[in-house]
Formats: sequence, C-alpha cells, structure tokens
Amino acid sequence: MRRYASKVSEWHLGFRRSNILRHNSTNSHQLQSMPKMYATSCAKLSEDITPIDNPGSDMLVDSFGRLHTYLRISLSERCNLRCQYCMPAEGVELTPSSRLLSQNEIIHLANLFVSSGVNKIRLTGGEPTIRKDLEDICLELSNLKGLKTLAMTTNGITLARKLPRLKECGLTTVNISLDTLVPAKFEFMTRRKGHERVIHSIDTAIDIGYDPVKVNCVVMRGFNDDEICDFVELTRDKPINVRFIEFMPFDGNVWKVKKLVPYSEILDKVVRPKETTGSPHRYCQEF
Repeated sequence: MRRYASKVSEWHLGFRRSNILRHNSTNSHQLQSMPKMYATSCAKLSEDITPIDNPGSDMLVDSFGRLHTYLRISLSERCNLRCQYCMPAEGVELTPSSRLLSQNEIIHLANLFVSSGVNKIRLTGGEPTIRKDLEDICLELSNLKGLKTLAMTTNGITLARKLPRLKECGLTTVNISLDTLVPAKFEFMTRRKGHERVIHSIDTAIDIGYDPVKVNCVVMRGFNDDEICDFVELTRDKPINVRFIEFMPFDGNVWKVKKLVPYSEILDKVVRPKETTGSPHRYCQEF
C-alpha cells in the first residue's frame, strides 16, 4: 500500500519487493523537486532531521551534516487490498520467506539504528497487520532504549480487532490510509470490499485514545478530488488529522499528469468555504 505516495517530511518513494529497512535521507535537489503533503491540522513538519550537534552516530549523518533520526521498516510486501495505483489485480511476485527479515533480525537491526540516534520507527508494508508476529515486534521495539515513537501505517482492514493489543505493546501512533468516503468508490479503487472496516478502525483508534488519528488520503483527479472538504469535515468533531498526499508517478501505476491534483489546488478547495461562510474549515485558518 501507498507505494506511490510521498509525505514531504519523509521522502520515501516506495519499497523494493523485499523486506527492508530505510532511514530518512535526501538531498537539496530532491527537496526542491518532491511534491508536498499538507495536513488539515496545519501541523509543522516532523522533526526527522536534526542538527549534527545532537548525540548520534556518524552512520546517520549525511553529506550535508544532518543527523537522521527516523527509520521505516517494511514488515511485509503482502497486502490484502489491490489498489489500482499500487498493485496489479493479480498481485505481485513475492520474495521467498527465507529472504525476508525475521523478527529477531528486525529487532537487532532496529536496535543498531536506535543506539546510533534514531528515535522514531514507522512500521509499513505492504500491509504490516498481515504479519503474524506484529504484536511481538511492537513489544520488543517499544522497549528499545532511546526510541520515543513507534508508528505504523496501515490500510485499516484488520486493524480494529488488533489495535487494543498493539497499543498495549507500545504502538504510539497510527496512520490509516483511506482515499474515499464512498463505499462503492472504495471497492472500485481497491478491488476489494472493506470500507466499513476501515471506518471502524478509525473509530476504534479514537475510542482507545489515539489522538490524533492520522488519515492518509491520496488525491486523484476525477476520483476523489470532490471529497476533499468531506475529509476535512472529519476533523471537525473528532481528533483526526487528514493528510492529503499528491499522486506520484511510478513504473506500472499508470500515472498521468491529468490525475495529479497539486497541493496548491487542494489548499484552495480547503480554504474556499471562507468565501461563502465567512470562516474556513476548522484547523485550516493558518494555511
């Protein structure tokens, strides 16, 4: 999931078809050329890159003298959805299990990064909740000395029943991917049913105390660009941050420029209600 989306403060543009670890890294040219993502909460970009004078290993310092403190770990390349912009209907050729990182290998490598200065780890996929040892991985990662944030990005299909235990195991932040609020459009895009299960997962995350619950929405012209303000409305009475993400080009995802909705256009749609109501949507005053 989300191989074709990028968040401006993370710069992760997909995963290889294997189990991987990746730490935050970029250069000035990439920073100028990458698309941007904005959250309706107007939250500042996360502090994933810190000055070199912070304690940490030279291993995480790039050629510009920046210490990188954010690590993403892909737990699986399997997914229980087949989003049209992410995966062909028949799926993809999977890496043999023997070549994937075991639980012990993940913990060992994560510990090396944390002891070198990483303080935030995000679990991704594929779909991370597919992994049977997810709870054990979260428990061990959350006990690493120096780790401040353990996050996960998920499509939310099976999350609701697993999340209470995952929270007990130390999962501190959750991002749930949802591109439409219309069940029929969800089924069309993902080639699967399950819209109500994702909504239930969002509500469950709120009910057990996640604040905010982050909802990732890839905006595509002609598909869900008419729902931007509907997504913003989710934040009115619930602790939800909607994170709009530009549709990005990758080999095989049939990207076309006419599908791209630039962040400036998203911003315009979010702020526009001020012209008729006298007030922009909640959390958008600072845009």
